[in-house]
Amino acid sequence: MSSQEYIAQPLGPCCATGHIHTGVPRGRIEPVIDIPTYIATPEHPNGNIVLYLPDVWGISNNASLLADAFADAGYRTLIMDYFLGDDMSVYRKSKDQPLPASFDQAAWRTRHAAFANENVSKWTSAVASQFGTPKTRYAVVGYCFGAPYVCNLLATDMVSAGAFAHPTLLKEEHFSSLKQPLLLSCAENDHAIPTEARNKALDILQRAGKRYHLQVFQGVAHGFATRADLDDPYQVWCKEQSIRAIIQWFNLWLKS
Repeated sequence: MSSQEYIAQPLGPCCATGHIHTGVPRGRIEPVIDIPTYIATPEHPNGNIVLYLPDVWGISNNASLLADAFADAGYRTLIMDYFLGDDMSVYRKSKDQPLPASFDQAAWRTRHAAFANENVSKWTSAVASQFGTPKTRYAVVGYCFGAPYVCNLLATDMVSAGAFAHPTLLKEEHFSSLKQPLLLSCAENDHAIPTEARNKALDILQRAGKRYHLQVFQGVAHGFATRADLDDPYQVWCKEQSIRAIIQWFNLWLKS
């Protein structure tokens, strides 16, 4: 990756906050090239696959429930645990528990980003080999930490469309290198990609003639799409509108 300045900033304290959702995931966890992977299998499959690249909470209950929602829309959905179990839940058990004073978030990020940089493409190929068919098409969704890997895959022919919500760690080349359509699901109040940075990303996409769609939710913050307060009806609405739009985006670009 180049020395360009970040448009969406590296991880911050807000990445480790939010609410833990209740519910019982329906999928299973099994290794794909020795990487723990949550697999949500649709009851009525459409033949296509969603690759889910999670936020810093990894294969959390929240992420598993979102994967189940993609499966309800017909997509076999697989979450890659590039943290290998060393996700944020190891250090913070509830929304009221602060991170330990000794926790070095920059070192944690660097360690896991190195693993993800090396293995996301390999994992994607393994998923295609193990679960795909010659007719299968692929979409990729990422949250927070997962956003740059969404863009990396969208710069190839491995996937047909992608989306991210409340991204981090994005540079100009992540946007200028896109070959496939991207949906950006953003919060108005996001430390990682505030309005000025978001507008810069749009300018890059527009100048390069990239296919994209932007949605911005007023009054919510980083993490709204994965860790919303389910006691707040507006936050629930924003979360649900985000995943609904992403599913519709995938339906558009992956249809036969």
